[in-house]
Amino acid sequence: MCASMDMIEHGSYTLSNELWRISTVNCNYSMCQSYPFALIVPKSISDEEVLQASTFRARCRLPVVSWCHPGTGAVLARSSQPLVGLMMNMRNNTDEKLVAALCSQLGGARGRRKLYIADARPRKNALANGAMGGGSESSSNYFQSEVVFFGIDNIHAMRESLSRLRDYLDTHGTTSSDGMSSFLRHGGWTWGGGNLSSMSASVSTLGDTGWLIHVQSVLAGSAWIAARVALESASVLVHCSDGWDRTTQLVSLANLLLDPYYRTFTGFQALVEKDWLAFGHPFADRVGMPTVSGNGNMPFELSRQSSGSFSSSTMRQSSGSFTSQTPSSSHAQNNYSPIFLQWVDCVSQLLRMYPFAFEFSSAFLVDLLDAVLSCRFGNFFCNSEKERQQVGVSEACACMWAYLTDLRSLEGRSHLHYNLFYDPHKHDGPLLPPAAALAPTLWPKFHLRWACPSEAQAGELEAQCRNMSMKFFELQKAKEVAERKAKEMAISMESLSAELSNEKQISSSAAALAKRASKENAAIKRAIQSFGCKVHFARSGDTTVDVESNTRETPQKLMYSSSRSKSDGNLRHDEKSDLSVSITVAAEDAPNNSISRLCETLCPLRTTDGGCRWPEAGCAQLGSQFVGLKANFDAFDRLSIYDGYFETE
Repeated sequence: MCASMDMIEHGSYTLSNELWRISTVNCNYSMCQSYPFALIVPKSISDEEVLQASTFRARCRLPVVSWCHPGTGAVLARSSQPLVGLMMNMRNNTDEKLVAALCSQLGGARGRRKLYIADARPRKNALANGAMGGGSESSSNYFQSEVVFFGIDNIHAMRESLSRLRDYLDTHGTTSSDGMSSFLRHGGWTWGGGNLSSMSASVSTLGDTGWLIHVQSVLAGSAWIAARVALESASVLVHCSDGWDRTTQLVSLANLLLDPYYRTFTGFQALVEKDWLAFGHPFADRVGMPTVSGNGNMPFELSRQSSGSFSSSTMRQSSGSFTSQTPSSSHAQNNYSPIFLQWVDCVSQLLRMYPFAFEFSSAFLVDLLDAVLSCRFGNFFCNSEKERQQVGVSEACACMWAYLTDLRSLEGRSHLHYNLFYDPHKHDGPLLPPAAALAPTLWPKFHLRWACPSEAQAGELEAQCRNMSMKFFELQKAKEVAERKAKEMAISMESLSAELSNEKQISSSAAALAKRASKENAAIKRAIQSFGCKVHFARSGDTTVDVESNTRETPQKLMYSSSRSKSDGNLRHDEKSDLSVSITVAAEDAPNNSISRLCETLCPLRTTDGGCRWPEAGCAQLGSQFVGLKANFDAFDRLSIYDGYFETE
């Protein structure tokens, strides 16, 4: 992502587009090979003037906007040193006009805002560069401006400082960088060393490395720039010699202090892509990354960059150079320098000072450095955006940001890359640390992870909180599982309750039917008993009708056994019934003709005086055919009531 694209997406350009515009004069990298293809410049400056102004700056890196305050319109700009010459008297009207336009006010307000020109170098170094055509601006040539020198040393001083730091850690740590026991563990000295407190006892030795002093210089310069933009609404132009080392450190850290967006994962990625990659920090020269090779009509290809020598102890580190480089004692031939590593170290110091302000953790910064220095990803190959496009790095190589995102997605918010203390509402504005807070400490998670592994993790509040967070996360998951099971059990209980209620209703209906059937059976029993019969019910067996008569002769018994079919209602002898009925007809004084006695007992047409009212025939005439009458009660129903009680006319 180039600088202009980031500002448009983030919103700074949209809020102040009355002052700024996107220039595509460098779309084919013909003006400046190390700048991005799109640049944000003042709207009052034409593309022709942009080209003219670029000739007055080293490597044609003219002043362009890196960040714009959405409320006040104050800008943070960057460039390289002006080519004022040995006598510091060379001037360029177009360059002065461009720099003056950085001080424009929003909405045509009266007056002009103040401009600070922040030179990252020591003053003597800036004057020395005048002998080679460079130098620094004169405040008298730039309207309402003030030139400030930060005194940050060059890339060679940073390389030597890191080398001394590595040697010190290898000597005084529990193990050396290659995993072997350190010199002190072999009894070289009487002092045992081997822990952070022992190192602190030798502050003078650690101070001799100069690493923390350099880190403090970069932090102090960035805090000063952020304060000028936030508190004074002033614009700041930052540069060093070429504008791609110390300038990038200061501008990107100031962006981080001013804008909460850059303290998130997405914003931090945009910040690195914008100020480090798009604006051409030479990673191939500084870190030994693959770079472009080939000339003439030969196709471009990537080759490993030789960036000079470094201490053997550092070569064994994963955080140093990875292959032995061509030995050289000349600073001009050795361009390796831990500029990006130093910047990430500064970010870790800010994270320590403001633990609630950053979405990412210190572990994320360590993994970021490891990913950059491993050369596994193409994001940091070559020295510029132009070179990466020439060889098609984005199409041929994996993306580091996608890799880190996938790592976080596996565990969600519990991943160690997330800062457990992050609160976006606590620091929703600029971070302006006081000078007293800018005292850096050794970054243990990175610098001590090989020399003193126990010290790198011991006593870290973040690690302790992360362990507690992991336990809480496990308990939370167990709680969710228990709640889900409880919910399922509640649903099952409701279903069972509904089934039980339904069964109760069915049971109640069955009881009502049984009670009704019992009443009907009792009524039938009483009706049959009124005929002088005895009724017996059984739960199994055939339905049996017994007709008995107590005669003086051998008793005669008429048996009737049947079972009703459920399908057609016919009587069948081969099936069983759930209810057996036994009817016994008993009489004390039976006539000689048992059939006649039965007729007199059962016939409803029998008169009170013993006569029979059966039409046209007596029951005695039926003889043995009376057996068919016992189950054919419908014959009685078919008789007309007029046949028995009324005479025909």
